[in-house]
Amino acid sequence: MKKILIIDDEEKLRSLMARIIGLENFEVFQAGDCKTGLKKLEQNPIDIVLCDVKLPDGNGVELTKTIKEKYPHVEVILLTAYGNIPDGVQAIKNGAFDYIVKGDDNNKIIPLLHRAVEKSTLTKRVAQLEARLDTKFSFEGIIGNSKTLLQSIELAKKVAVTDTTVLLTGETGTGKEVFAQAIHQSGARKNKSFVAINCSAFSHDLLESEMFGHIAGAYTGAHKDKKGLFEEAHNGTLFLDEIGEMPLDLQAKLLRVLENGEFIKVGESKVTKVNVRVIAATNRNLLTEIENGHFRQDLYYRLSVFQIQLPALKDRPTDIESLALYFLHFFGLKSAKKIKSISADCLHLLKLHIWPGNIRELKNIIERGVILETTDTLTRGSLPLELQQLQEETGNGDNTIMSAFSLASAEKIHIQKVLNYTNGNKTETARLLNIALTTLYRKLDEYRIT
Repeated sequence: MKKILIIDDEEKLRSLMARIIGLENFEVFQAGDCKTGLKKLEQNPIDIVLCDVKLPDGNGVELTKTIKEKYPHVEVILLTAYGNIPDGVQAIKNGAFDYIVKGDDNNKIIPLLHRAVEKSTLTKRVAQLEARLDTKFSFEGIIGNSKTLLQSIELAKKVAVTDTTVLLTGETGTGKEVFAQAIHQSGARKNKSFVAINCSAFSHDLLESEMFGHIAGAYTGAHKDKKGLFEEAHNGTLFLDEIGEMPLDLQAKLLRVLENGEFIKVGESKVTKVNVRVIAATNRNLLTEIENGHFRQDLYYRLSVFQIQLPALKDRPTDIESLALYFLHFFGLKSAKKIKSISADCLHLLKLHIWPGNIRELKNIIERGVILETTDTLTRGSLPLELQQLQEETGNGDNTIMSAFSLASAEKIHIQKVLNYTNGNKTETARLLNIALTTLYRKLDEYRIT
């Protein structure tokens, strides 16, 4: 039931309005002056205020401003015996939902209340969503309490309040975009755009167009002007994931934006200026890339003003349980399954695994497990076969060696890392491993690497 507060010093009129509004299934509160009205607002979750303009201890127009400052979701409808344009204009400026004349507009009050309730409800929902987004994308939304993770979070918090360029490094799947969003959300640009692009997902020409935009006729198929992501992120943050994959000539263009805040669109001759904070990320060793001639040294030093290394999941094993439970809850809600816990042996297997794919791999395994599980507890039978076999390989004797340290396990991890380095390019992976392509495919099949 929605709650209405009537503030009016005319007791008979106030009581009459209260009875009429109460018949419309509203809960009604009453006050005869500004002081009492504000006290009622403090004590009750009021949705709408119906307020007289002239009150014994103040003015309804000014009271509206006070109410909206303290309770933004509360809508105020002002009532006056003598309407005048200046008061009406000031009332709307102060945040009033409407301004009506007593007597002449009595038949409008009930429909007006319903419209005001709709707006108040929508305002509350938006505030709730914003609060949820703040939590989801803030540092509080990063799961884990391991020392290595907390050290990375502490560094990120310190740089978040500045406008400094940040370089996030670490293996694939360690949560670099999550960190980038948290840095953005904790900084002065939080109310502006956060735009992300994976530099490895586009060809050279498409990446240039996506980042910097183009004008109509710049190339075949460019039928109209297009804004680039730098323009979309103006006054906000641009996250450049897999920056190590960016072609050298685009690196030069990026360097100019970082140094001068300006660039030229594809096919255009005039300069476009932007104000963008850049956060970059890579799973490659950029110093090695510089030595190999694949990355500009000047760009590296410009990007790595503040560098944060994100720990691999294998380096924070104490966080595996909390991450697994979080994903279990998330995918349980998504699939409408009431899976409340993880069995002890299932959790033991999760902790034995090396996690070459890091948090992303854990997330995918828990999602798969939720789909397969038929009870209210995630069991080992819902895990992939390679994880189930870890228990068998470890054995129970004192002299057995954990599979994590076996030669086959080490080979599997090494192949996976090289695959990650080459972004799944099997020909390049075979070349770097110095084995035949057919041998690589056999080992991929043997180790169930996809």
